[in-house]
Amino acid sequence: MPDSAREAYYLDPLSDSRWQDLVADHPHASVFHSTKWLETLRMVYGYKPIVVTTSAPGSPLTNGIVFCQVKSRLTGNRMVSLPFSDHCEPLFNRADELDAVLMGLKQRVSEGEWKYIEIRPLSYEPSGRAGLSQTVSYYFHAVDLRPRPEQLFRSFHKDCVQRKIRRAERERLQYEEGTSEALLEKFYRLLIMTRRRHRLPPQPLSWFRGLVAGFGDDIKIRVASKNGIALASILTLNHKKSVVYKYGCSDVAHNNLGGTAYLFWRTIQEAKEQGFETLELGRSDTGNAGLVAFKERWGAAERRISYWTYPRTHSPAVTGWTMKFAQRLVPVIPDLALEAVGKLFYRHIG
Repeated sequence: MPDSAREAYYLDPLSDSRWQDLVADHPHASVFHSTKWLETLRMVYGYKPIVVTTSAPGSPLTNGIVFCQVKSRLTGNRMVSLPFSDHCEPLFNRADELDAVLMGLKQRVSEGEWKYIEIRPLSYEPSGRAGLSQTVSYYFHAVDLRPRPEQLFRSFHKDCVQRKIRRAERERLQYEEGTSEALLEKFYRLLIMTRRRHRLPPQPLSWFRGLVAGFGDDIKIRVASKNGIALASILTLNHKKSVVYKYGCSDVAHNNLGGTAYLFWRTIQEAKEQGFETLELGRSDTGNAGLVAFKERWGAAERRISYWTYPRTHSPAVTGWTMKFAQRLVPVIPDLALEAVGKLFYRHIG
């Protein structure tokens, strides 16, 4: 271990194969630790991934916490673990080693190198010695896929899930899956509609193209349609024994046809056939009762996760100017302008 907290070691996870080995072996590694995710963040947004560890160069990598260095003239330079990721657990087995790393990073913040550092653990809670502050909390949901399909189906809410799946089957909704440009375009049109309803710009199309290029067979877009019109779509990523639901969108005018429920049920059936054990449904704002209820109706287990920063701060994504911009501008500007805003917007809020 380094002689002091300041002497933690830094490595590039995209060029140092030890990081891939650690992610492959560590039980708490997720899709967000993968080089596929990190490379997409670098390629699309220009974020530089950095792993901080107590393992010396040339020795086996036994621990590490991965950050992206976000540089922005609008929102400041900071280290985030990780941008656009629901969670990112520090891959450490000893709390004292992680404390040493975090204290070294805090020193660099105090010296003005970064505006702040942020971590997004799934279960880790920093000790008082680490000196980080909890800034925001979310609910995180996951479905255990190990029961038999009929058991899983019976665990779903009868009216809000089972009934909608049967409605979609009666309506004979068309189902498509894959990563073709045509499917991506259908997904993205629905995403624009959905983000507009939420008064937020959509992520740039280049982000989704980057995910498709980076994840290969481990990404899938699913679309439900009626009479050739796309009604709902979801995007999932595969990692180890988990299927990770990352994005979803729909045409609210046709939600009564059960398209979204149908897509999730097809995802669960396919995941079962391929031996996956968990469907991650991602994070939800604690105040978003509708989204939380939707996930609970699939029989998902709930846990609370917290993000931590030093010094105490709030994410640029929830600053006052951002919310005012979203509420006033997003509902009224044309789609092409909204896409352009998203392309600029997300680069600065990672």
